[in-house]
Amino acid sequence: MEAEKLAYTKGKIGRSTMVKKANENFKVLITISTGIMFGFFIGLSIPSLPLTKVNTTTVVLRGSAVVANKTTIESTQNSKNVSDEILKYNKKIWIPSNPRGAERLPQGIVAPESDLYLRRLWGLPSDDLPSKPNYLVAFTVGYDQRNNIDMAVKKFSDNFTILLFHYDGRTTEWDEFEWSKRAIHISAPKQTKWWYAKRFLHPDIVAPYDYIFVWDEDLGLEHFNAEEYITLVRKHGLEISQPGIEPNKKAPWQMTKKRDNSEVHKETEERPGWCSDPHLPPCAAFVEIMAPVFSRDAWRCVWHIIQNDLVHGWGLDFALQKCVEPAHEKIGVVDAQWIVHQTVPSLGSQGETENGRSPWQAVRLRCKREWTMFNARMNNAEKAYYKSMSSNFTGHR
Repeated sequence: MEAEKLAYTKGKIGRSTMVKKANENFKVLITISTGIMFGFFIGLSIPSLPLTKVNTTTVVLRGSAVVANKTTIESTQNSKNVSDEILKYNKKIWIPSNPRGAERLPQGIVAPESDLYLRRLWGLPSDDLPSKPNYLVAFTVGYDQRNNIDMAVKKFSDNFTILLFHYDGRTTEWDEFEWSKRAIHISAPKQTKWWYAKRFLHPDIVAPYDYIFVWDEDLGLEHFNAEEYITLVRKHGLEISQPGIEPNKKAPWQMTKKRDNSEVHKETEERPGWCSDPHLPPCAAFVEIMAPVFSRDAWRCVWHIIQNDLVHGWGLDFALQKCVEPAHEKIGVVDAQWIVHQTVPSLGSQGETENGRSPWQAVRLRCKREWTMFNARMNNAEKAYYKSMSSNFTGHR
């Protein structure tokens, strides 16, 4: 009996041991299968990542390593996307504050202003100019007046850029004067100084100059010194000025006549009925167009008043006061540095006979017509402005 019990017990223990081993083998099989499947899915994800970004540690099936590498890859990819966006954005530069036409350029490359400084063809640009003139004087000239211009130019120091506008087409002949070889020469047949000024003295071209002289060719400068003139202009705060004219019976305006024992004057008394206001032209805020001098800021305004097709400038002298404020204080005549108007009608002889009129008479008629046209344009422009302002005010009530 005991032998049977012992045999039964051994059999039971054997079967139990076999079952236990079977369970353990099954667990191992499940673990291996899970590992294989997990590895398989990880393997599928690896080709989708950039090859250069995969770290060798990703082959170790540890969650922390995989997560760390995934974070690094995503961060790198985000940085690349940002860089791509910046490049894409930079290809579409648009800066409204840039000068018109240059909105697509980065501000650092925009050069909105120029100058009339002569430069070399060799060496470094930074070494081109040992000094830069602070002032500009422009004469409109014909070769017949060369001796007068030669004397006039000598009244201007090396601190002036000399610019000659030639209305008769003769330029190379001026090289008989040493200073002419350093001057700038621009030639167009039978054109006036205001035609030249509108086309070649744009405010952005003459921006480096503190003062711009726009002068006729028939001026006597025996009693004139340009540096002394500028000293007085600065002292008295003049934005628009001219030298006093030697008094004579032919002088049309009292305002521009030279006064004795005076440095500068800014107002005068004209003939009865000529001045509606003592602070307005021609009793104040007035200079003639034969020898005006403009500050940089004043010229920026005056240039825009000059009409492209009205070449003689008649009427411009009455409009200059619109460019400075208060005009009766900032426009004046310098008495201590005075000139002589020689009244040489050289440009008038460049006209042509028209309807029985001589060349100079035809030119004179054109001048008067331009004066009428200029005044009409100015009046119409002001009326249109005030009308629009009135409409805007009414519309906002």
